[in-house]
Amino acid sequence: MVKKEPDIKADIKVAKDRGETTSLMEPLLIAEGSRHRPALTDLTLELVQRSAGFRHSLPESILTSLADLVRSMNCYYSNLIEGHDTHPIDIERALKGDYSHDARKRDLQLEAKAHIAVQRWIDGDGLKGRALAADSICEIHRRFCEQLPDDLLWVEDPRTKEKIKIIPGVLRHRDVAVGRHIPISAPAVPRFLERYEAVYSKLGKTETLLSAAAAHHRLAWIHPFLDGNGRVARLISHATLLETLDTGAVWSIARGLARNVDAYKGHLAACDQQRRNDLDGRGNLSEENLAEFTRFFLTTCIDQVTFMEQLMQPDQLRARILLWAQEEIRLDKLPPKSGAILEALLYRGELPRGDAAGIIGTGDRQARRVVSALTDQGVLTSESTRAPLRLAFPATLSSRWMPGLFPDRTG
Repeated sequence: MVKKEPDIKADIKVAKDRGETTSLMEPLLIAEGSRHRPALTDLTLELVQRSAGFRHSLPESILTSLADLVRSMNCYYSNLIEGHDTHPIDIERALKGDYSHDARKRDLQLEAKAHIAVQRWIDGDGLKGRALAADSICEIHRRFCEQLPDDLLWVEDPRTKEKIKIIPGVLRHRDVAVGRHIPISAPAVPRFLERYEAVYSKLGKTETLLSAAAAHHRLAWIHPFLDGNGRVARLISHATLLETLDTGAVWSIARGLARNVDAYKGHLAACDQQRRNDLDGRGNLSEENLAEFTRFFLTTCIDQVTFMEQLMQPDQLRARILLWAQEEIRLDKLPPKSGAILEALLYRGELPRGDAAGIIGTGDRQARRVVSALTDQGVLTSESTRAPLRLAFPATLSSRWMPGLFPDRTG
């Protein structure tokens, strides 16, 4: 059941139901007989193939470490779309409890930390089988907002300048305007979300992928919350792609949307427009614009898979990592033969601690020194002091190891 508003004394002016019918957001799907379907179906199948090929090319241990970095990247780009620039290095610091002394930067670090916590929950199958349910939409909003600092839980009414408190997980109880788009009245939100769930949550895998862009836009169009709708929509899309494609969370559409943010926002605005004529579908909203956004969305996904696939090419990744290790050894920041441990991990995925001495051809004491130095640099990780070693991908080294993943930043 969709969570409705509690008794909020600070905001007692509840909007009136304008009686909107859910047909206002039709079409929810690209029609079976639409001239757009063949090309969009081809893109969907290409995405399935490319994503599966990349996912299965990675050793499980590297996949896990890469997913950790991509989670920070996804958070960075999703927040960047909202105008909040918190670099993954600062996000990584926040995850370690290292916050800026600047109050505004600290708030944005906490915001990023909240986003990552929600995505980690999603990546751990927190929404398995129910990513497009109305209750799940509210749960994502609740989990995200309840971890935000108080300063980020207020919005200003653009007309009255009144400050309004955001209640985590609670549907809006006021009417709003988003640019030129006037979303449905607040009391209508629950019935539109019920229709949303009824359509999108019961599709097969191919149709779910084909309709992912439509589900993304229609959720933004409903605008169920006072704030945070864009982030929730992108997390819903992430969860949908994660489950439908079994992505392993090792690539992110948010990066592609942020790098093409004007086109992204332009497509969303275009999808708000009403049907032009009889050649533009049979619903209230434009099917042609929805198809164009779907094409953009699927193409962006394919581009991001391709980018990550190229970035993780074994020979090139190995060359970048070993070149970094050689430079660190020359600068006396790593012990000699540290590169041998990294190279072994690149080939084997994980390394039992007892094998380290044999890899570098020294005694156990020297091997422990090498492992300790690499761990201090943040490039080795393990589940415990006895668990096998895995390669980590720290944000501080992303410009060297993973160039182009996000903007360079040192310090």
